Amino acid sequence: MTAEPLVIGLAGFGTVGGGLVRLLEENAELIRSRAGRDIVVKRILVRDTAKPRPLVPPSNTELTADPAALTDDPQIDAIVELIGGIRQARALIDKGLDKGKHIVTANKALLAEQGSALFEKAETSKLMLRFEAAVAGAVPIVQTLKESMSGNRIISLLGILNGTSNYILSEMTSNGLDFEVALKQAQELGYAEADPTLDIDGYDAAHKLILLIRLAYGVSYPYADLPVRGIRGLAAMDIKLAGEFGYSIKLIGEAREVRDISGRTRLEAGVFPALVLNRYLLGKVNGVYNAVRLEANAAGSLFFHGRGAGALPTAGAVLSDLVAVARGERADNSGFARLSLPEAAVLPQDDGRSSFYVRLTVEDRPGVLRDLAGAMAAEAVSVAQMIQKSGQGNIVPLVFMTHETTSRAMKYSLQRMTDAGLLTEPAVCYRVL
Repeated sequence: MTAEPLVIGLAGFGTVGGGLVRLLEENAELIRSRAGRDIVVKRILVRDTAKPRPLVPPSNTELTADPAALTDDPQIDAIVELIGGIRQARALIDKGLDKGKHIVTANKALLAEQGSALFEKAETSKLMLRFEAAVAGAVPIVQTLKESMSGNRIISLLGILNGTSNYILSEMTSNGLDFEVALKQAQELGYAEADPTLDIDGYDAAHKLILLIRLAYGVSYPYADLPVRGIRGLAAMDIKLAGEFGYSIKLIGEAREVRDISGRTRLEAGVFPALVLNRYLLGKVNGVYNAVRLEANAAGSLFFHGRGAGALPTAGAVLSDLVAVARGERADNSGFARLSLPEAAVLPQDDGRSSFYVRLTVEDRPGVLRDLAGAMAAEAVSVAQMIQKSGQGNIVPLVFMTHETTSRAMKYSLQRMTDAGLLTEPAVCYRVL
C-alpha cells in the first residue's frame, strides 16, 4: 500500500457532493483496503463560500469559488464534477484534462450533448473520464457494459431511466391520480424539480440513453437526432385502459439493432411512453427506481434494477469511479479501443416496427367503425384487439391494440381518420413492447 493518497478537487457540494464526502468518511477503511490508498478531498468548489451549509466540510478541506484552485493545483490528481449544466462544467472539465487531471462526473447532459470532444481529449491524454453516476444512479450499468459485457454483442437495451417520470406513472397506476396531481405530489416529496421539463418531457432519459448507446454499440449517436417523447399530459384514462389489457405504461429508453429494407444493420433508438406487460420485470418497476434490460448474443437476457437517484446511491457510483482512479486503472472511457467513435447508422423513426395502443374518440353512429377500419386497412394496419367504453352522450372512446406494423403506417392511418373527420379529439397512440 502506498502512503500517497489520491487527492481530489470536488466541484459541487449539494446533495450528491455531500453524500460523497459522507461516504469517504464512513467507508475510509474499506476504500483503503480496495484501492490501496486513501482518497482525500483537498478543495470543494462552490458558488458562495460564506453560505451556511448543513454538512461541514472535512478537516483540512478548503472551500473555494475559484475553479482554477482545482484545475491548477499540481497536488490535485482528479476532479469530481457535480455542478451540472453545460457551459461551466464543460470549461472545468476541459481545463482539468488540459492540466492532466482525471475526471469523474455525473453530468449526463454534458456528456450526451458535447461529450465526444471530451472523450477524445481524455483518450489522447491517457486520462480517465469516468461517469458511472451519470446513468441510472446506483445501478452499475456503465462498468457492466464496458467490462463484463465486452465479449458480447448487444442486440438490444431498454429501460426505465428516469425515476421522476416512473414515480408519476406509478402513482397514476396505483392510486388513480391524474397527471398534474401526481406531478405536484412528486414535487412536494422532492422527486421532481420546480421546473420538471427535463424529466417529464423525456430529455433526462434521452441523455442517459445516448451514453448507453456509446457503451453498448461503440458509436456516437447525435443527441439532436434522437426521437424523444415524454409523459407530459398523459391521461389517467389511458393508464386505466392499458391496465384492462394487462399492461402498465412506462417511459422507456430503447436502442436495438435492426435490419432495414436493404438488409443493412441500423440502430433504432428513442425515448417514448410504452405499454409494458405487467408480468414482465420491467412492468413491475415502480416508484423512483430505474431498470435496464440487456439482450446479448452470448449472455442472453440480463436485468438490472435499483435506485436511480439520491444522495448516497449516486455518491456510491461516483466513489466507485474514484476507487478505479486510485487503483491506477487503464483509461478505458468508452470500452472501445478507438480515439473517436464512428457515427451511428440510424434507422429513420418512421421505419421502426412495433404493435400500438390507439385510443380514438368518435361519434357513436352507424358506419364509424367501418370507416376507421378502412383507414387502417388502407395502410395495412391490422387490429389484434378492440374495446369500446361508454362515453358522454353519443361521443365514445374506442381502444385498439394493433399487430406489429411500422410507425409510418400507424401515423398515416391516423392522419386518414383525421382528414376524414372521423375523430372528435386527437388520437392517442403509444407503442407496445
